[in-house]
Amino acid sequence: MRHFIWILLFFSSLSFASEAQDLSHLEKINAEIARLKTESNSFSGSELAIIRVQQVEKNNELRSVLSQLIQEHDKTTKELLISEVNNQIGYAERSFAYLDKELKSKQAQLDKADIEHKLALQNTLKETRDYYYLSLSDQLENYQWLADLGESNEAQIDAFKLLIDQKIKFLSASLSFDASREQRLSDQLQHSSESEKSSLTLDHLFFERKVFNSTSGLEKLISIADQLDINTTDYKRQLFSTTGNLTEDILKFPVIAAILSNWISSGSNWLLKHAPDQLLKFLVFILILFATRLIARLTSRVVLKAVVQPHLRMSKLMQDFFVSMSSKLIYFIGILIAFSKIGLDLAPVLTGFGVAGIIIGFALQDTLSNFASGMMLLIYRPFDVGDLVEAGSVSGKVSHMSLVNTTIKTFDNQIIILPNSMIWGDVIKNVTHERVRRVDMVFGIGYEDSIEHAEKILAEIVDAHPAALKKPEPNIRVHTLGASSVDFIVRPWVKTDDYWDVYWDITREVKLRFDKEGISIPFAQQDVHVHFAKKDKKPKKPNPITEKIGNVIDSVRSKDS
Repeated sequence: MRHFIWILLFFSSLSFASEAQDLSHLEKINAEIARLKTESNSFSGSELAIIRVQQVEKNNELRSVLSQLIQEHDKTTKELLISEVNNQIGYAERSFAYLDKELKSKQAQLDKADIEHKLALQNTLKETRDYYYLSLSDQLENYQWLADLGESNEAQIDAFKLLIDQKIKFLSASLSFDASREQRLSDQLQHSSESEKSSLTLDHLFFERKVFNSTSGLEKLISIADQLDINTTDYKRQLFSTTGNLTEDILKFPVIAAILSNWISSGSNWLLKHAPDQLLKFLVFILILFATRLIARLTSRVVLKAVVQPHLRMSKLMQDFFVSMSSKLIYFIGILIAFSKIGLDLAPVLTGFGVAGIIIGFALQDTLSNFASGMMLLIYRPFDVGDLVEAGSVSGKVSHMSLVNTTIKTFDNQIIILPNSMIWGDVIKNVTHERVRRVDMVFGIGYEDSIEHAEKILAEIVDAHPAALKKPEPNIRVHTLGASSVDFIVRPWVKTDDYWDVYWDITREVKLRFDKEGISIPFAQQDVHVHFAKKDKKPKKPNPITEKIGNVIDSVRSKDS
């Protein structure tokens, strides 16, 4: 027990020593502040500003020591601390008076200055306001210190509450005005000409900074008002609406309710004010789109009638291209007009299309190559829709073509889509481009058969076929004397659509007539003559190496078996 008492006495002595040291430090700081106050009477201009900065720094140091003493105060130091706090209250009130005067002076300079100087003066005005808000915060702390010392003054606190309430209301109204002005200037910048943009940009920057400074000041005043139990729900909602920043206060129910109520109220007001106008714009938008559709259809029909004129000699591909592009162009123009009627500015949109076109052009070089090849195919018309072609290593019927690719349906009914660059860069064989084609066939007879007889039969078969044309005349000639046959070429001319029918019919009829007339159709044959070598009467001496190899082979065979 005795040891415990000694420990208490030891720590008590340390506490008294620390408190005495703080009191000594407090007296020293007060002496420094008094000296600086005396010196300030003999200075002016920038030198006076330096003295005032030193006074602020010393006062902050004094407040730090004072805060520590108030936390550890007792009856012996209470009166001294109350006196020091009252001095701080008086210092804060003198700061208010001085800063109010400075703010009015700088605001007057700001109002008279041109826009270039306003941006510079705006920073100095913000610094003065920050000092003012700091003084308000210090004054609140002074009243809290008095409450901790048991000397709370309700009249002073009520007056301070009224001051804060007036300041926060004025700053809120100023923020609303500056925010609306900044938004108006932002809208004007989007629709202004290049000559107007320079001055509008400076004005917009000025009000943008004013909004930022006002929101910063409002946040500080809200923090002070919350500690004084002033209702700040509407101000927190205003901060969220202006900045969009989520804070802990925004998540509180009253603030959320105020935000939702404001949104509903703003939405209702907007609907009542703009609904008829917007509804009319929407109806005009729909009518323009409907009219665009009708005009596009009518344009397609007119263009179709124009391009199918015989004297133009346009291919089906070219006709489809003009019809398609005419309707798409009408749709594009109609959509732009429709959007312009609902308030969309077309200049940025068209500029964006240009920039996007350049970017897409670099990204889709292969597609542009196909587009260029498609244009060349349309211009030179190597084939048309419905033609049988061999292009890009594919054979079939052209069923569709665009500026990027061509669709070919093969003979076994497969759909193959080829890029136009593959077709244009390869050999194009159009089988059905001409109305008349020659059927090339070769038939062979045996060497023992009569050439005149065979030639007569072939001519009768060709002449008897109804699809074989008389002009140009068919060509039937002995072509080659082959290894096992005498070959005839049979080349009748037919309409392109009858090509395969004539080919298959004549081939079948030649086989039937040759069999009936006793004319042979030879096929490739080969005679093989086998000669047996005679055995020698004297047996040869066996080769030891050959014999050894034979023994190895026999042993392997015996194992396999």
